[in-house]
Amino acid sequence: MKSLTVHPGKKLNGCVSLPGDKSISHRALLFGALALGETHVTNFLPGGDCMATLACLRAMGVEIETIRPTELIVRGRGLHSLQPAQGALNCVRSGTTMRLLAGILAGQRFDSLLDGEEQLRRRPMRRVIDPLQRMGAHIESQDGRAPLKICARALRGCDHQLEIASAQVKSALLLAGLFAEGITRVHEPGPSRDHTERMLQAMGAAIHSDGNTVQIEAGQALHALPLRIPGDISSAAFPLVAALLAPQSELTLKDVGVNPTRTGLLDVLQIMGAAVKIGKVHFQGSEPTADLTISSSTLRGTQVGGETVVRMIDEFPIFMVAATQAQGVTVVRDAAELRVKETDRIATAAAELQAMGARVETLPDGFIVEGATPLRGAHVSSHGDHRLAMALAVAGLIASGETVIDDIDCAEDSFPGFVNLMRTIGAQYD
Repeated sequence: MKSLTVHPGKKLNGCVSLPGDKSISHRALLFGALALGETHVTNFLPGGDCMATLACLRAMGVEIETIRPTELIVRGRGLHSLQPAQGALNCVRSGTTMRLLAGILAGQRFDSLLDGEEQLRRRPMRRVIDPLQRMGAHIESQDGRAPLKICARALRGCDHQLEIASAQVKSALLLAGLFAEGITRVHEPGPSRDHTERMLQAMGAAIHSDGNTVQIEAGQALHALPLRIPGDISSAAFPLVAALLAPQSELTLKDVGVNPTRTGLLDVLQIMGAAVKIGKVHFQGSEPTADLTISSSTLRGTQVGGETVVRMIDEFPIFMVAATQAQGVTVVRDAAELRVKETDRIATAAAELQAMGARVETLPDGFIVEGATPLRGAHVSSHGDHRLAMALAVAGLIASGETVIDDIDCAEDSFPGFVNLMRTIGAQYD
């Protein structure tokens, strides 16, 4: 486990491209494996989580050619072409891999075992196990956690009423619906990411959406197509906030995905006074993208809750950093989901930023930050959480004195080359 030393005080400037979107990269692999023909994927994210999905598919007989780390060809042979793996499928630390594969494997004609590292074994899987079992799946778990043994069963479509909006659960159920008899319908209490619906439609599946309800009918063939992955807006959040907070900075991020189900952070920061300009929107496949230009800004506190939380759920560690520099009080509610991410992100982010002088109060479903508060350099830890690691690396840029972050390597899970990219725009990292 490597550490990173952060030196403060430099302005950030430049024009950079970001790694491909993690959520869409997962889906390109999984859907390409189930499609007929060759899915040519460019700007793929070769991070730890997506590579776990790739390895699981290869273990089930899917041919995936790596032209270069960010360019792949997935040779799919249809819905029923997967083969039993020899041993457990290792999802490593990726909750997306485990939950989406659970949906696919629930409808297969063979048994499977999904497992991963201890961090993933701690994450709750009941939210996907229970609705899949309503469809007839047989899944054995360790009190609702991995490892998951998925036994071959015939599935039947049904209506699902989710208590919490979740793109991963919705996607697992829609994928299971491809193998189930009849129609599978998912109702959510609010919007969640719609990358699954967009990509399935692009591959020829008939997906019907009405507000927060989406349905799919079984047995539809998927057809391969070229997929260029947009830049990941969740990765963009780190250099974006860094440029807002560092003095005399101006930064352009190229071809970032601006799917409306993912732009909660942009919306909230603009309400807080952030100078973020969104360029002309164009489409890469079925996904909207645009250039983002960011300038140093004075922020003011705000309140975040309700549907906005779902649209920025992965960005709260870096949002907490931004809130420490906003004038006044920032309150986040309705974000209990953060308690069951790679870490308890409310507790760990608050504790590490408190060590740097931030005034943060934790709540069961969120947090309160009083700003603006000068941060000071400290010795902090990522706790093995990639998003917390990068958030602390940004916090160190605006602190007085050096900041040392233990276990920076986990940033590679979602943002390969994070440290080097930040150096190219002026960050002083050792």
